[in-house]
Amino acid sequence: MAKHIEYTTKGVCSRKILIDTEDGVITDCKFVGGCAGNTQGVAALVVGMKVEDAIKKIKGIKCGFKPTSCPDQLALALEEVANS
Repeated sequence: MAKHIEYTTKGVCSRKILIDTEDGVITDCKFVGGCAGNTQGVAALVVGMKVEDAIKKIKGIKCGFKPTSCPDQLALALEEVANS
């Protein structure tokens, strides 16, 4: 089953994450705002991954002294997908 989520980020430079999944696999991921190279790289790496595997790899990553990061925010968004 295909799912689409628009997740509004908190505490990071990116403003939003757009995610598409199908049958528990990430089929598309785009960040709105943020550091283009980093967010494009993270988005490209998670496409094709199972939602649960991506969460395990990126949850808890921090950006400098911030308590979160764009990858961590992506993990939180993916948790919403997994729980919906």
